[in-house]
Amino acid sequence: MVVIVLDNGAGTAKVGYSTDKQPRVIPNCVTKAKNVRTRIFIGDQIDECKDLSGLYYLLPFQKGYLVNWEVEKQVWDHMFGKDMLQVDFNEASIIMTEPYFNFRSIQEAMNEILFEEYQFKSVLRTNASYLSQYKKNQDNSQNPLCTLVLDSGYSFSHIVPYLKGKKLAEAIKRVHVGGKLLTNHLKEVISYRQLMVMDETYVINQLKEDVCYVSTQFMKDMEIARKKGSENTVMRDYVLPDYTHITRGYVRPIEETTGKAQGNEQIIRMNNERFAIPELLFHPSDVGIHEMGIAEALMLSVESTSKEMQPHLLGNILLTGGNCYLPGFEERFYMAVRSMAPTEFDISMTLPKNPVTYAWEGGVQLANDKDFEKMLVTREQFEEYGHNICLEKFDV
Repeated sequence: MVVIVLDNGAGTAKVGYSTDKQPRVIPNCVTKAKNVRTRIFIGDQIDECKDLSGLYYLLPFQKGYLVNWEVEKQVWDHMFGKDMLQVDFNEASIIMTEPYFNFRSIQEAMNEILFEEYQFKSVLRTNASYLSQYKKNQDNSQNPLCTLVLDSGYSFSHIVPYLKGKKLAEAIKRVHVGGKLLTNHLKEVISYRQLMVMDETYVINQLKEDVCYVSTQFMKDMEIARKKGSENTVMRDYVLPDYTHITRGYVRPIEETTGKAQGNEQIIRMNNERFAIPELLFHPSDVGIHEMGIAEALMLSVESTSKEMQPHLLGNILLTGGNCYLPGFEERFYMAVRSMAPTEFDISMTLPKNPVTYAWEGGVQLANDKDFEKMLVTREQFEEYGHNICLEKFDV
């Protein structure tokens, strides 16, 4: 059986056959470059672009939902086409992830495109956290009763509790903070304090990934960031790419952090921004977003389940999504949850080696499960029963 696993995130799509060792991670967007008027770059074609300053993005997802089908289909055509997977649709089944609380109209459009336009043999639509907890349970010989998944991605951070592989829909919590907000806020801060970078989403996103970290002692790091000279161990110089000599930005070593550009370089000084930007995950109200942080949301999710389940959920927390890559994230999140949880409960967290592709890997394991075929909707069933069969079978 040929199965394609597509974890269709708003920031990146993770895609590959169920026989592949690793997925291809592709930016889920179409990009236009300022200096290349003649072509658009679809997904990972952006790697062929020589000058990445002032990129213009066309995104299929807005506010976490798939709304621009024209752009998404360009990305999918590229993925499924001759340059990448060379899919034979009549023989292939697909596992596709979608957002939580997805609108019914979007789900129906998705069914139609997968069955009628691409003509896949059979389809399974699911949430990324389902695949993540499935993988965790398969890898864990004790097979825990409950799993609590934090999925902190591009648009949102979600906390999703599972009991025996079934998600508890009424206890899912969402915080409207994700990687996109962090990058956008960093652009605003740098533009206000140093250098106009509002058009440089790509470069500033790289800067965020290279330099930012989650502070475990926020006030102490703030004190250090106020110091002058060599006492300030937080400050770093980030050399921006000029796309003639420097093709990708980089951080200068701490001993070379002088704040002065050498030659024609352009630098950005990163001081308290390094940890103040990721802090928004824990305190969105710092920038006027009237919501709780991810640790409070996790505790609220746990508290909306039954008393018997709470210790099991706190004893098996799984961290996934790109924001978990930030250095110090796991430690800080543990400290925040520990400080709020009842003292008699043990707290255990797992951060996978690659939190971005973890759900995809779960999809690969699911495709080899003996019960997998029962979960699918075939094209014949869809033609006979329409959207109702998908509503019945897919727990999304």
